[in-house]
Amino acid sequence: MVIIKSKREIEVLRRSNRIVAYVFREIKKMVRPGITTKELDLEAESLIRARGGIPAFKGYKPMGYRSEFPASMCISINEEVVHGIPGPRKLKEGDIVSLDVGVLLDGYYGDAAITLPVGDVSKEAQRLIEVTERALYVGIEKAKEGNRLSDISHAVQMFAEGYGFSVVRDFVGHGIGKSLHMKEHQNSCNFVN
Repeated sequence: MVIIKSKREIEVLRRSNRIVAYVFREIKKMVRPGITTKELDLEAESLIRARGGIPAFKGYKPMGYRSEFPASMCISINEEVVHGIPGPRKLKEGDIVSLDVGVLLDGYYGDAAITLPVGDVSKEAQRLIEVTERALYVGIEKAKEGNRLSDISHAVQMFAEGYGFSVVRDFVGHGIGKSLHMKEHQNSCNFVN
């Protein structure tokens, strides 16, 4: 079931996601060899709060989990797929780092992830980043009236597989709204090689 949102709800979602985009722009400037994932996380929390938002992940406890998530961002390095916990680990030249940011603003969630190179990366890592970004735009092209979520996810999956990548089926995305993880919207993709 897809929940149709009102124009007011869409506007609040847009504002929440603008904070997410702002955090990405600022944190991207900090991604370099030697910085710790904790330093990135602390800066993200500061940026979110300065814009009037609340870090959506900090203290989040998904159903079935024993403890709350301890950070404002999920930060995953190289082969880590998702939900990495920031800490003392330092980024190294050649790493790729995925940043997942969630924001709660006026009762609505924004959430997105981006993968960035740390300095110079291998051709294979750069190719993964490029194919993933291009797959996003393939999916956006399918996000139009009359299409289903499955049209979007199918286009993204076919594009990724055409370049030798695949989706991680255990983490296929979620919708957002008044809940951080809206099950009725689960229909997007993460990539692995």
